[in-house]
Amino acid sequence: MTRTLALGGVMVTSLMLSQPAQADAVAALRAFVKDVDAGRGSFVQTVTSPDGKKSRQSRGTLEFQRPNRFRFSYTTPTEQLIVGDGKQVWLYDTDLNQVTVRPMSQALGATPAALLAGASLDKDFTLKNVAASSSGAATATPTPLQATNSIEWVEALPRHKEGQFQSVRVGFRSGQLTALEILDAFGQRSRLDFTQFDSKPTLAAGRFQFTPPAGADVLNQP
Repeated sequence: MTRTLALGGVMVTSLMLSQPAQADAVAALRAFVKDVDAGRGSFVQTVTSPDGKKSRQSRGTLEFQRPNRFRFSYTTPTEQLIVGDGKQVWLYDTDLNQVTVRPMSQALGATPAALLAGASLDKDFTLKNVAASSSGAATATPTPLQATNSIEWVEALPRHKEGQFQSVRVGFRSGQLTALEILDAFGQRSRLDFTQFDSKPTLAAGRFQFTPPAGADVLNQP
């Protein structure tokens, strides 16, 4: 038995970015991918069922260093770890004492995690601005009140439709890249909110290396 996690959680942060007079989330996302080489922060993830009636929360931390290195650690309610070392992606489930490993090229592709790893946005995604909503979710018809202190969203649609998610939306508030929503192929929605982000951390190389613990089951996936 294995449990999979949305690698998209590693992509966003509460990073202050320079913005034009008119909020442009597409421009902010491009600036993030272009200018931010490393980062470290905390997140809260809320996963909601397709019918919107069930949800669960988890918390953790992330660290990344371009290109293709990241550490995405869940701390509650269960401990799980995703490490990208530049060549492979390791997923370690502590409860199961099980490690799943895949080649980086196969694990990322046009996925949310690829944005963090420095993917070519226009090659892998179609980008568009989405109307803001003060409630946190993107909407097509915001009210004047919603326009104040609202989140500006950019939607990234994968150009290749055979992946495991339908879309990803990245949210900015007052020039800060602050939220991420992933809609998977089954209609399940994952919302991540990031805090305490450092865009110029000193990260040891060992943070992006992983050695399977003694006795762990290791599953290699193509």
